[in-house]
Amino acid sequence: MEEYQEYSLGGKVFQRIREDILKGKYKEHEELRENTIGKELGVSRTPVREALRQLELEGLVSIIPNKGAYVTGISPKDVKDIYMIRSMLEGLCARWATENITEEQMEELEETILLSEFHMKREGSYNVEQITMLDGRFHAILYEASNSRILSHVLADFHKYVQPARKSSVVSEERARKSIREHKQILRAIRDKDQNLAEQLANEHILHVMQNLKKQGYEDI
Repeated sequence: MEEYQEYSLGGKVFQRIREDILKGKYKEHEELRENTIGKELGVSRTPVREALRQLELEGLVSIIPNKGAYVTGISPKDVKDIYMIRSMLEGLCARWATENITEEQMEELEETILLSEFHMKREGSYNVEQITMLDGRFHAILYEASNSRILSHVLADFHKYVQPARKSSVVSEERARKSIREHKQILRAIRDKDQNLAEQLANEHILHVMQNLKKQGYEDI
């Protein structure tokens, strides 16, 4: 039982530090001090040290012997690579979702699109956080609908890796509206059981996001 509790605590610390890095709380090359993080999270140095080792395996942290742990973070090239890989995997996800999606999941996707449209129509209250959240929800439902635990896990992680870029991609209301229209087209293709079209539209959707990010200043994409 004690071993399980320790693992559970270590996992929570890992997720918290990982999330803080991906959200930009810690900047690139910033030192992650075990004592400071431990006090902030109310834990000993041991689970923090284990979490930092796991984060090093993910490439988010670099541990230099006799010096400390430093944030590596996600570079502009990493963002580009992730979106290129996503463009292919999201297409595969949409293809598999066409085969495996349930009626309940289709209704959830429809509801997410309707909520997105509702928020877009509210004059003078465009909320980037809300639209980003609904965009993430649409993709999360689609990942689940693929009926592939592995694919869902990989794509969910990629989503977390590019959080700042995702938010930037819908800063423009025009792009947000286009993104919602693209979501509707993907859902329509899935409803029509058109695997090829669903895959193509999902692939193009991510490529359009990349094109928009270039306009937002992500020059390396």
